[in-house]
Amino acid sequence: MKSLIIKIIGNYYNVLSYFSQDYAANKALKLFTTPRKGYIKEKQADFLGTAFKEELIYNQLPVMTYRWLGKKETILLAHGWESNASRWKKLIKQLNKSGFNVVALDAPAHGRSGSRDFNAILYSEFIAVVAKRFKPSILIGHSVGGMSSVFFQQKYQLESVHKLVLLGTPSEFTDVMGRYTNMLGYNQRITKRIDSIIIERFGKTSEEFSTSKILRELNQQSLIIHDEDDAIIPYNDAVLIYKHARKGQLITTKGFGHSLNNETITSYIEEFIEAESL
Repeated sequence: MKSLIIKIIGNYYNVLSYFSQDYAANKALKLFTTPRKGYIKEKQADFLGTAFKEELIYNQLPVMTYRWLGKKETILLAHGWESNASRWKKLIKQLNKSGFNVVALDAPAHGRSGSRDFNAILYSEFIAVVAKRFKPSILIGHSVGGMSSVFFQQKYQLESVHKLVLLGTPSEFTDVMGRYTNMLGYNQRITKRIDSIIIERFGKTSEEFSTSKILRELNQQSLIIHDEDDAIIPYNDAVLIYKHARKGQLITTKGFGHSLNNETITSYIEEFIEAESL
């Protein structure tokens, strides 16, 4: 049923493109940037209620942050698509137990943060607002949260940041978009117009939004963790990121899928954080 609905939507936009290429492409892009999940459930709210909450602002949009106090350095956590800050519960408890000051945020259009739309560039600006407020030493991002963290650090070069942890992170935005357009079966009228809309909105081509290429410019130590069985972001993305990272370390797992949300991953992260900087 789900695949049938996807096919119907794709065909509908394809037909629309022959009447208005611009309208159809914008509708397709809107669908791509609108999360269907990510709201906070009751059990998740209970955990987030244990944090000090602070609402920051980016361009009149609320950016919700959660902080668990510790005496060690500050770690900033950025979750992925259709999630929220509560996804870090296991990691937060362990890091806070070890004495770290932990900050997590809700992404645009997720959790208690504002915006009706989501994209990695807007997310990177949300991260910037939070990072400037709390001055983290370590950034940890899952999936697009990892990509957005890299985008942020490239633009703002925050001096306090000396380590990056990228979990199941995509390398090339073009590949992410390609998987979406292929799944919906969009025609070239739509895909070409989407490419031009991205340039109009962000001043860059899709190819320039590349985690691996940007990491060439960054001097932070980076830990890349990716599962061979990741069905969302292919393992090869991790290989590309590792290949270009100046001070990168790659850990390959099997059987943990895309979420990478368990004690084994937590131990890898904590070991990397506790190790002396190169």
